[in-house]
Amino acid sequence: MVAEQSPASRRNFLKSVGVAGGAGVMYSAMGALGLAPVPEVRADAYRAPQQSDFTLTGRGGGKTVLVLGGGIAGLATAYELGKAGYDCRILEAKDRPGGRNWTVRGGTTLTDLDGRRQTASFTKGQYINAGPARLPQSHVTLDYCRELGVELQVFTNQNANAYIYQENSAALANEPMRWRTAKADVYGYVSELLAKATDQGALDTRLTAQDKERLIPFLQSFGAIKGKADGYAYAGTNRRGYSVEPGAAFEDGTVLGPVPTLSDVIASGVGQRFSFELGYDQAMMMFQPVGGMDAIPNALAKAIGQSRITYGAKALEVKDLADGAEVTYKDAAGRTRTQRADFVVSAVPPMIMARLKHNLGTDITAALKYAVPTPVGKIGLEYRSRWWETDEQIYGGITPTDMDLATIWYPSYGYQGRRGTLVGYYNFGANALAYSALPHTERLARAVSQGVKIHGDKYRTELDHSFSVAWHRTPDIEAGWVSWPSQTGAEYKLLNQPAGHVYFAGDWLSHTIAWQHGAFTSARKVVTDIHERVLSA
Repeated sequence: MVAEQSPASRRNFLKSVGVAGGAGVMYSAMGALGLAPVPEVRADAYRAPQQSDFTLTGRGGGKTVLVLGGGIAGLATAYELGKAGYDCRILEAKDRPGGRNWTVRGGTTLTDLDGRRQTASFTKGQYINAGPARLPQSHVTLDYCRELGVELQVFTNQNANAYIYQENSAALANEPMRWRTAKADVYGYVSELLAKATDQGALDTRLTAQDKERLIPFLQSFGAIKGKADGYAYAGTNRRGYSVEPGAAFEDGTVLGPVPTLSDVIASGVGQRFSFELGYDQAMMMFQPVGGMDAIPNALAKAIGQSRITYGAKALEVKDLADGAEVTYKDAAGRTRTQRADFVVSAVPPMIMARLKHNLGTDITAALKYAVPTPVGKIGLEYRSRWWETDEQIYGGITPTDMDLATIWYPSYGYQGRRGTLVGYYNFGANALAYSALPHTERLARAVSQGVKIHGDKYRTELDHSFSVAWHRTPDIEAGWVSWPSQTGAEYKLLNQPAGHVYFAGDWLSHTIAWQHGAFTSARKVVTDIHERVLSA
């Protein structure tokens, strides 16, 4: 039986391992001793740094870290390093935490890069999540909500009573179609065709006799089609919905009709919309924080300590030093200041970091510019009544369109209340650019004129307040998110490693770009990298 090592002997052993093999080998050795996670499994089982990790090194705690950007990645970096006693400070250009995680309420103001100013006039309890608005079940964001005590409620991402609306399709254009109706018709006709092909032997080279016997009943159930005697025909069922709901006594309801032809359903292209709900990150159930998405950054800022966050701090220069790094910034009063730290973590958008003065090298600048900003726009429309619930029985969900507003979102909070706030457009690319070129009043008029085509005049007459955001014209952010021409090339790899004492973090350095999960996991990677480096020093 091997005697237990003393803390001093363990410390000496680990120091010798670190000298011989570097930080990664030393950290693996710590994992073998049960003192730290091994790097090979950290992606599956993240372990936050702890103050006790420093016992073996003879150090009393972590070093100083200066974080640029108080969005989710920056906040998470400071929060996780703070657990081990690192002295973390955040410099945030805006007057609030969260970055793109931004909930717009009454009194919220925005002056865009074109100098156009808005002040939200939403009534108490009404808001829009101008940035992220939904949380998948599989994302680590939910773990942080649990840890930080952020209460959640269901976000209805897909609703059978919402519509599909298309102006430019070859058939069934300019007719709002319920999601359930479109799905019933597409599934029905596809099942009819496949059942007939199976029965007529068209698939005999792929299916055994037993396969065919099993497939036909599935198709009858999946598409609600008739039997062999009726040619497996799809004729429509109550899956399409009712024009008159079933009721008491002799009211058995009137099934919605007439059923469009197979040719029209194919030509309409409505079936292409269903892939949305099958997306891994879009499938129900989904969630949102009660009272607004900004509950997450607010909880992080509280946990970090508000005194550790400097708002109104606009970075001017980042400099790597022999023994650390420093940031020069302009504070809210317009004074230029310089702050040093052992490490700097840049958690600002890459195109903004690329414009800062720095000594990190031209290859870093080129890599930062390699990421492509995506234009994104949203508008919130507050109504005096929740007519989409009372008149159209739509409780949450999303209506996709082929118009330039792209989608309409119905609120997943305040059900059956007096007022409600829709997202009147959530669009990207050319459509977002077209709307952002307009002042807010013209964005509003354009969005409402489109929405009237789906919901009628009440979409205009019941409107009370509005607020629009063009993320690509928003100071200090300048995009809804970024994309990469390649995430296997030298540029992406370069920014996922430190430039001296300067690290980079953000959802743009993940494979879940535009989700808070990407920001959290990128922050965790940087936190682990810094912690390994400090422990091996």
